[in-house]
Amino acid sequence: MRAVEAFRTPDDRFEDLPDFPYEVHHRDWNGLRLAHVDEGQGSPVVMLHGEPTWSFLYRKLMPPLLEAGHRCIAPDLPGFGRSDKPVDDDWYSYDNHTQAIVALFEELDLRDATVIVQDWGGPIGLRIATTELPDRVARIVAMDTGVFTGHQRMSETWHRFREFVARTPDLPIGMLVANACKTPPSPEVLAAYEAPFPTAESKAGARTFPAMVPLSPDAPGAAAGQRVAEKLMQDRRPALLLWADSDPALPLDPVGRLVQSLFPSADELTVIEDAGHFLQEDQGERIGKIVAEWLAAG
Repeated sequence: MRAVEAFRTPDDRFEDLPDFPYEVHHRDWNGLRLAHVDEGQGSPVVMLHGEPTWSFLYRKLMPPLLEAGHRCIAPDLPGFGRSDKPVDDDWYSYDNHTQAIVALFEELDLRDATVIVQDWGGPIGLRIATTELPDRVARIVAMDTGVFTGHQRMSETWHRFREFVARTPDLPIGMLVANACKTPPSPEVLAAYEAPFPTAESKAGARTFPAMVPLSPDAPGAAAGQRVAEKLMQDRRPALLLWADSDPALPLDPVGRLVQSLFPSADELTVIEDAGHFLQEDQGERIGKIVAEWLAAG
């Protein structure tokens, strides 16, 4: 196997993270050191982040779930958070990101799991739940995400974002997070989002996600996304769909309403008020309580 050249963010960049006291765990996968948080006991709840965030995004959801007796697992995708960051843009693909999470499930022997997915965590986690490891996933919680088949329509705001990323190799991570929240996060919180990415070299993962969205059915990743969509529309596992009322990238109308059709077993989606695209940041504690109550009722 060819060695992967990767950037490793210095540990001292993660000191004194606000409201994120959880111990980091590491595992080796295909020449990379990948990080995840693993707290609590009980049935596993796996929380998958997207672009350009990391597991820190889920810090507000975790306390209600831990209090309800669940095990919370929040990995950092390759290229994000405390995971190693391949410096070659070409390393990043839908397949590689998916296989990194498949390996997490297998190494931790996760079964009867609930997956919580948002942004790019959706295409990855929903693929895990349908075509990769369906027997290990029992419940799905989806928030402001979807499946990319090449047929989906992306908003003008998203297209502007994609173009901005393409011409900005040294991405302003804090600004991107702040612009996608309803309430601007504090400087300390924005610094935590920026902590994994001290150089342009470290931002390859964040740069590549927008370009990975297939915009035609013959684009890379589209066929895999289509298979996921087909499986989802036949699925009868419990599913919960939440959507922010003020998402500039994936608006509730029409995107959220269209995504609803992928989850025939879900109740009508729950609108999260006063929240932007990163609804975990805007309303994380409320979402954590909603998910805990839904799991208890099931």
